[in-house]
Amino acid sequence: MTEPNQDPGEPDVRSAGRYLWWLVASQPGRSVAGAVFGTLWMLGLILPSYLLSRAVDDGLKADRPGALVGWSLALVVAGGLNALVGVARHRTMTKVRMDATFRTVRVVVRQAVRLGSALSRQAAAGELVTIGVSDVQRMSAALTFTGPGVGAVIAYLTVAYLLLEISPLLAVLVLLGVPALALLIGPLLGRLQETEARYRDRQGRLAGRFEDLVGGLRVLHGLGGKEMYAARYRQDSQLLLADGYRVGAVTSWIQSIGAGLPILFVAVVTWAAARLAAQGTITIGELVAVFGYTAALNIPVWFLMEGGQDLSRGLVAARRTVRFLTLTPRPSNAGADAPDGPAPLLDPRSGVEVLPGRLTVLACARPADAVAVVDRLTRFADTDSSADSPSWGTVRLDQVELPTVRERILIADNEAALFAGPLRELLGGRQDREDKALLEALEAAAALDVLRGLPAGLESPVEAEGRNLSGGQRQRLRLARALLADPEILLAVEPTSAVDSHTEAVMAAGLRTFRAGRTTLVTSTSPLLLDRADTVVHLVDGRVAATGPHRELLRDHPGYRALVTREEAPAEPAATDLPAPRPAEESVR
Repeated sequence: MTEPNQDPGEPDVRSAGRYLWWLVASQPGRSVAGAVFGTLWMLGLILPSYLLSRAVDDGLKADRPGALVGWSLALVVAGGLNALVGVARHRTMTKVRMDATFRTVRVVVRQAVRLGSALSRQAAAGELVTIGVSDVQRMSAALTFTGPGVGAVIAYLTVAYLLLEISPLLAVLVLLGVPALALLIGPLLGRLQETEARYRDRQGRLAGRFEDLVGGLRVLHGLGGKEMYAARYRQDSQLLLADGYRVGAVTSWIQSIGAGLPILFVAVVTWAAARLAAQGTITIGELVAVFGYTAALNIPVWFLMEGGQDLSRGLVAARRTVRFLTLTPRPSNAGADAPDGPAPLLDPRSGVEVLPGRLTVLACARPADAVAVVDRLTRFADTDSSADSPSWGTVRLDQVELPTVRERILIADNEAALFAGPLRELLGGRQDREDKALLEALEAAAALDVLRGLPAGLESPVEAEGRNLSGGQRQRLRLARALLADPEILLAVEPTSAVDSHTEAVMAAGLRTFRAGRTTLVTSTSPLLLDRADTVVHLVDGRVAATGPHRELLRDHPGYRALVTREEAPAEPAATDLPAPRPAEESVR
């Protein structure tokens, strides 16, 4: 895959073997070239033995210096040409492996995008990391069999034919000896697949746990659960280590057999050839050729054993990849048209209604309840029944095509990814934005000071996840990016939670001005944001308890007043059985 935007094609995910074959078939020219170069290189390893035997018999034994010089020159030329073929083989197979690596990465990324919000529920982050870091390398290494592996088989058959011309006994030894080696190593390859699969599965789970540990380190430290979680991680690490030792034990046996038995095989064939030479059945030159053929055959046999080991590991990695590629996104009931213009969003489970063109703030003592409402209103969470399905105007939200929902309804939270690159690209994304629009969005998010603090302004590089920025700066840039996208409906989760009160007041005013006339829902318990809202929705136990202007709710609802002012107050009755009040039409500014 040479072009950045080249389509990787549709993978064959019927089995692990078929997926590996798809990687080969996706680059037919390069795969055939690798097989040709691999075969020529393997045959080039055998050719010197033949030339050396001719130099002995036609030159030394016949006392013909001219023939000896001629065969010696041929031997030098053959060695030089084979070196060039070896370079071409290596370059070609490197390209084959790299193509397979990037092709797999692209189909995995495409599948992750296709799964969308269902990804985190169907696959652990550690599994994706394992596929992208190690499994792609295993599968790519398995494709080496298409080059030197094919050449090794042809070289083996060629040696058998050449020995048949010298002595049928020697040919039988070679024809039976190599399959015998395969029979000895075959059960070990099966054992390797089993132990490798167990090791890879445990490694993926442990990687996911490590990510959870790092991501929630502050929370665990605050709750006092860091040591307990670390102890569980250490325990799982020891289990992974034990599985690694098992993989290493099997691998060591395979490599020992691969290194030792071929030498023993050469010794047996050479001994038999020496007996035949002593009896006068074959010439001294033919004895030299037999030794050279069998010695050169060590390399094809080693490639076959190494290729079998790589193929075994590649199949384990391919099974994991195929399992991920066969995951399916949530079933969709799409078929209805989205509203032609602005329309209210309604969540029946909580009673929250977001009216078009208004700034609504959702206040809740438990942030998870507010996030659940936002997830349902953006189709990032499933509902238990059609009765609980949110509606968009007169249609159910889950009946609208998901790309349409994603295009017109945007969720902005504090976990949104910040990709590495210039600040301009981080804010504008795929669209080219004028400097004026970028500055307006930064001003509304109170982030102009972030811009001024960077050395090259809008062209300043931002590290992945904004690691060169503070938490408050990252939060303001996320809000600026969401405002710049200018969606029809914006749902922002705690957009001011990491800034001081002065900055928060500027952000509240900027958000109100920038989104004037546009549908906006914000989750927050900040009085600075609540006072800017057209409508405040007070959520208690996941249901609407009160709706109205901020100051009216402060006056009439003790529970809301206690939530906002952090005062002690008698608990309000949950609004589970009460109908949700209609949002007030007037706002208090």
